Amino acid sequence: MFCQVIIDIVHENVASPFTYRIPDGMHLEPGQRVAVPFGRREKEGIVLDLSDSCDIEESRIRDVLKPLEEYPAVPPELMDLARQMAEDVHCPLAETLRLMLPAQMRGGRVRVKTERTAKLAVSPEEAFASADREKRSRKRADLLRILSDGEVHTVKELAEQVRDPNEALKKLSGDGLVILSDEETLRTPGTNFAQPSDPGFTLTPGQEEALEEILPCLRGKGGRFLLHGVTGSGKTEVFMAAVRNVLTLGKSAIILVPEIALTPQMVAWFRGRFGPVAAVIHSRLSPGERFDEWRRIRRGDARVVIGARSAVFSPARNLGLIVVDEEHEGTYLSDHHPRYDAREIANSRCERENATLILASATPSVLSFARARRGDYMLLEMPRRVQDRPLPEVEIVDMREELENGNRTVLSMALRKALKETAAQGGQAMLLMNRRGYNSFVSCRSCGYVVKCPNCDISMTYHMASEDGLLRCHYCGHAMKPPAACPECGGKYIRYFGAGTQKVEEEVAKLLPGVPAIRMDYDTTSGKDGHGKILEEFRSGRARILIGTQMIAKGLDFPRVTLVGVVAADMTLNLPDYRSRERTFQLLTQVAGRAGRGEQPGKVIIQTYKPEDPVIGFAAAQDYRSFFEDEFTRRRRGLYPPFTLLARFLTESVSEEAAAAAADRLEQETRRLVDSHPAWGRKLLLISNDTPGVKVLRGKNRRHVLMKMLVGREADEMIAAMTELARGEFENTEVWFEVNPTTMM
Repeated sequence: MFCQVIIDIVHENVASPFTYRIPDGMHLEPGQRVAVPFGRREKEGIVLDLSDSCDIEESRIRDVLKPLEEYPAVPPELMDLARQMAEDVHCPLAETLRLMLPAQMRGGRVRVKTERTAKLAVSPEEAFASADREKRSRKRADLLRILSDGEVHTVKELAEQVRDPNEALKKLSGDGLVILSDEETLRTPGTNFAQPSDPGFTLTPGQEEALEEILPCLRGKGGRFLLHGVTGSGKTEVFMAAVRNVLTLGKSAIILVPEIALTPQMVAWFRGRFGPVAAVIHSRLSPGERFDEWRRIRRGDARVVIGARSAVFSPARNLGLIVVDEEHEGTYLSDHHPRYDAREIANSRCERENATLILASATPSVLSFARARRGDYMLLEMPRRVQDRPLPEVEIVDMREELENGNRTVLSMALRKALKETAAQGGQAMLLMNRRGYNSFVSCRSCGYVVKCPNCDISMTYHMASEDGLLRCHYCGHAMKPPAACPECGGKYIRYFGAGTQKVEEEVAKLLPGVPAIRMDYDTTSGKDGHGKILEEFRSGRARILIGTQMIAKGLDFPRVTLVGVVAADMTLNLPDYRSRERTFQLLTQVAGRAGRGEQPGKVIIQTYKPEDPVIGFAAAQDYRSFFEDEFTRRRRGLYPPFTLLARFLTESVSEEAAAAAADRLEQETRRLVDSHPAWGRKLLLISNDTPGVKVLRGKNRRHVLMKMLVGREADEMIAAMTELARGEFENTEVWFEVNPTTMM
């Protein structure tokens, strides 16, 4: 027997499979990881196919050395997905296969964890008799009496009752009284936080109505749904009920969440409902935890998978359902090669495996809602909150008037008053400031110089977390002390402008001394379980005010929150991106929806310098339909997606000249291609070779060639051709090709 093996090397020269002989007595299956000789080294690979013959001279064929696991690590449906992804993004199959496995499996960097255990080798009666005869060691006698319960005990557990038991256990093992062995033990994440019990929730009529549409698809060959409900309408309960039905049918489910911050809450909910069949997959797990959770899923022990973007590749057996919660979030797009959209991968898996897809959001992306109106998804709407609770009262504060009235702090008078009232009444508040740090930039008032990161074309942010205060780049992490004098003109008028979460935290501490507040941003959640610890602090009531960036804006459920404040609503509205209005509406609507989810009504205060902007009004009213119609009309008029496709070549190099040369070459080759296909030229509306919003990033100079094209067959042909162009050889330059990229910066 022979097998075709993809070697775990990402390079075009070794992108094709290699043939190996399967030694007698060795059993292999497609998808199984193997060790094979490759040149003078031993390399890992994945079996693609098996055959009983080959057209290569047998003397040239080498033997597989060994299987790395006894089972296929990549099941057939994920092998097919990896092949399709490799074709779509034009990359070696080895690169997409890596997405299907925990990274630390490669190279044997993580292994099965074992724990030393002990159990009796004799009957309990014999153990008691031996303990009574044991005159020389009380320790051995005590161990025999403990083990006489007939259970398997870990040595660690025995050490809590008998000090240093190892030597005594070895002697008992040598005497044939005890059996010592190494038993596999699982590293289970998320056990540090309280797991709520199953409350036996009764669905509301609106939830029942949505579920009744979904159930036939779960029992049949799948379906596609967009679940659109106002914040607090109970969308989570709908897909929890769907998961319960999936489990009853003997199938598995994957629940995707956009932020790691949401994972602890979702895991707690699902473990409370479904117990140990729930597993969690995300990037903050230790390699051992991720490996063990992956193995539980692969073996079928865990049939509900909760996680961030990469969880879409989980080897869930007999897949019945994928839910993409907060489907509008940009975090579902991977900006690392090979680039992918987890929503599209989820859709592809559901089609392949006859599973059901549910996209859920209070603020669906314009593209998804347009698809639902077109009939690609079945639209399920939930316009009322659970128990008909009212939407929060919203007050819009004009910060221009605050300035005129002499208030130069980041908190308006209305928000200050509301915070004091909330604290006095024992309630909780959330404050959104979508920028971390203390001040947003440092500038010289004499010449206008702004301190920028030496590695990125980005102004640095002042942070007060360190003793002296440091400037930090939020893109590459570079840190430096603020200059005492202007590096440009030598002037002494260095000033700090703007505000971030640290500044808001300081203002709250001054306003409400003694009221415990907690901050949640990238700086405070960097450690393991960082998100979970902060959320637990707030959920328990030990912290009364939660200050954070956009990670606090969506999906979180805190019944005692009665006040939400948006400190700077314009921050995303003014970004140079055609989606800035959509993102602003989503962020404001989502964070406003955190208020009034319990018995007490909620209040929201939105601070803005543009209260007249329609987007602010739509968000304040939680009026998605009006926003969608307004935005849809604007995009039709400006020919933006979904009416067109935006695509770009992005070039990056340490050399500015090399990045520019690659962009120039790509532009010229694209124009030649279009000129040779007249039908393409009629569909291509724009081609522009320019510098992106961020000119330098992490030490690399950047250029992009931007194209706008009308949707249709010609656009698909152009994209395929341009993908091939991006695969060319470019000296000292990386080239990416993106369609509708998450950011144009």
